[in-house]
Amino acid sequence: MTTHRFTLTAEGPFDFGAALRFVEDWPATSGLPSDGRALRFAYCAESDWLPIGVTVTAAPGGVSVATTRAAGPRIRAEVARILSLDVDGTGFAELGETDPELGDLQRRSPGLRPVCFWTPWEAACWAVIVQRSSMLIAARVKQRIAERYGAMVTLDGREHPAFPPPVTLLEAGGLGLPAQKEEWLRGLAEAALDGVLTAEHLRALPPEEALAQLRALPGVGPFSAGLILIRGAGAPDAFPGDEPRLFSILREAYGLPEDAPPVAYRELAERWRPYRSWASFLFRAGTARPAVTVTREARRGAARAGRPGVTRSS
Repeated sequence: MTTHRFTLTAEGPFDFGAALRFVEDWPATSGLPSDGRALRFAYCAESDWLPIGVTVTAAPGGVSVATTRAAGPRIRAEVARILSLDVDGTGFAELGETDPELGDLQRRSPGLRPVCFWTPWEAACWAVIVQRSSMLIAARVKQRIAERYGAMVTLDGREHPAFPPPVTLLEAGGLGLPAQKEEWLRGLAEAALDGVLTAEHLRALPPEEALAQLRALPGVGPFSAGLILIRGAGAPDAFPGDEPRLFSILREAYGLPEDAPPVAYRELAERWRPYRSWASFLFRAGTARPAVTVTREARRGAARAGRPGVTRSS
């Protein structure tokens, strides 16, 4: 199989190792095989909805990328968005100098940038699947859908399922989900095919307008809309309007009262412009890590020894 290669250079601090460690602990991607050196995944590229395999490794000043098919400018832009390398992060480091709480997180995770879903389409499907479910179960359901309806892509001798494109899911039979969720997913598939649920469209809108359009989609509420825009489309400067967990983290970090209204959090986030998404991501990621009580390596060791692994507690 022919391998196509290109490099992506980071503007501002970036640490691929930090991104890889986040991916290993993130429930949505924790099932990906990892050797601690490369990020390997398959997905249906938003540019043409055809499957592609991607292998990312560290390179001086950025990353080296290998793909299973030719990667034109649009696919290169998609990979850059996934790792938040499509944004100049120079100014983000400077924000930490004026905001001690943010600065402390930056020092604890130097060079960590948001890691996004492969596409807003996958982010939206995840947002529906995970509703009223644990993230562990949702990850298994999403994986099962990918294995049943998606294409298999071979990377380094191992097959990786790509989550099916919108047109496939629109025509698929039972997905093993409640009827309401399946109806929502098909509505999202139509939105993706209409060009609404794409990074290009969502990033071209002011964040508030993009969030409003997302909230109008089936099965998408305020929390899901923020997830899709920030962690799907990779918008660097949006602030979720309703995310209780983030609000709780910010209350503790900045000493806000328990009954602080949503506007108080929005006003707080103004100091992070034009990186409100990045700052919010760091606050969530910084508090999530302690909840992982055993590393992936330890879980592998436990499995080899016949002992049950320890999983994320949240």
